[in-house]
Amino acid sequence: MMLLQLSSAQGPDECCLAVKKALDQLIAEAAKQQVAVTLVETEEGARAGTLRSALVSLDGDTALALSDRWNGTVQWICASPYRPNHRRKNWYVGIRCFVTEEQDLSGDIRFETLRSSGPGGQHVNKTDSAVRATHLASGISVKVQSERSQHANRRLAKVLIAWRLEQIQQEGDAASKAERRMFHHQIERGNPLRTFTGMAFTER
Repeated sequence: MMLLQLSSAQGPDECCLAVKKALDQLIAEAAKQQVAVTLVETEEGARAGTLRSALVSLDGDTALALSDRWNGTVQWICASPYRPNHRRKNWYVGIRCFVTEEQDLSGDIRFETLRSSGPGGQHVNKTDSAVRATHLASGISVKVQSERSQHANRRLAKVLIAWRLEQIQQEGDAASKAERRMFHHQIERGNPLRTFTGMAFTER
């Protein structure tokens, strides 16, 4: 299991729309490759239907190959749908893969089962598939719910806690902290990994 972070890198509304389109494209490709995608966290953009950032988990035999196709800069070439007279037509999304080792943290984590909430129909509402996991030593707590099994939610919760523990450890190092912070502010715009065009987000 691995995590992918998609970021507009503080770009304008068009970059936030590109994040949403890239996420939709990623989900479509994952379905074709039988890779399970779980939307872990999102930060909505200022405009409806846009995302400033998204964090997803990928799980499956070809998850690594799929993440390699997205790990880098994605370019979207399209006239602005929000500013018709705007000259700029190139928008960029930064995508970064975090491979988290599934550590044996079972003895350090308290799990609670909860009834899932939100969209998903009667199945979600009537089953206790959601999980809240708390790392006892650090106090880090995450809630994970999806239409998958409680076992899958517990596994994802462990990965998220391991990832956040790694973040805390990295933040102790000034260089690593600066690198993580700059990911949201800088994107390599000269060498995109993939390029899409138009509102249909068609790959070149």
